Amino acid sequence: MEACATSHCWGRVAQGFGHNVRLVPPIYVKPFVKRQKNNAADAAAIAEAALRPNMHCVAVKKAEHQARAVAFRTHQCFIRQRAQLINALRGHLAEFMLVVAQGPAHLKQVIGLTETGTAEVPDTVKEIVRRYLDQIDHLTAKTQELTRRQQDTSRESVEMRRLCSAPGVGPVSAGAIMAFAPDLRAFSSGRNFAAWLGLVPRQRSTGSKTRRGGVSKMGQTDIRKLLIVGAMSRLVSNCWGPTLSPLGRFDQKFNLRQVRMNHADQLFGGLGAIGLLLLRINDMLADMVLDHRADEPVQRTAARRCLLQ
Repeated sequence: MEACATSHCWGRVAQGFGHNVRLVPPIYVKPFVKRQKNNAADAAAIAEAALRPNMHCVAVKKAEHQARAVAFRTHQCFIRQRAQLINALRGHLAEFMLVVAQGPAHLKQVIGLTETGTAEVPDTVKEIVRRYLDQIDHLTAKTQELTRRQQDTSRESVEMRRLCSAPGVGPVSAGAIMAFAPDLRAFSSGRNFAAWLGLVPRQRSTGSKTRRGGVSKMGQTDIRKLLIVGAMSRLVSNCWGPTLSPLGRFDQKFNLRQVRMNHADQLFGGLGAIGLLLLRINDMLADMVLDHRADEPVQRTAARRCLLQ
């Protein structure tokens, strides 16, 4: 099947009947569409793409895995809706010469401006402003409730606690990795995980000439965005914090924005690799404990190989 909407649910249904399910990404199916856009051409393209021996398929997600993704997307949706309402309210008030600073923290000034402002504000506008504020408060309460649930989950889950120990990764970023990332045993190294996130340079090479540009941005958007924010916050805290770490002294050399962003590309690519290592190291230790026949040099070699990846 094509890895589109509801494909994971149908994949689980097919697996329940004993079928081997292969979900092919739509970007890999498109080159096999021969002509026109109809159901027959799409079905033939999906069948042709699925028969390719080197085709990368999407793993079928469990219902619990999708439930975490729904919770994360709902939290982000409420945040966007609140920002939309705040911007709309500020735009309406600007028509009456009432300027409010950006951000939810400055909404408390709105009531005072509408009541004691120098400009004449009609009663209809005052009523609409109250409706806006009530809706913003409602969304804020729902967002805070979902945030508390994410924090409680991060304290209860061993994997999320391990992810939060990485620099620049908090409960939201850890929740996104656990919600959208597939089984991490499918990645052979941290570089492959970074490539899946779209944190590798885009290649425009030809022949013997190697040309690399910015990051490809061809992977999972939510995890990549949060890793970028975490990496940039880590750079700022290292450069301007009260105590400078060795990484902070190194980051002070990157003062220009463009150079700092290039350095951040490498840093949040490294954060993805660190997250993969933190989640895979538990499986590695479990295999070492279960394999009683492995001697100590072999165990040290396995641990060294995992750390280098």
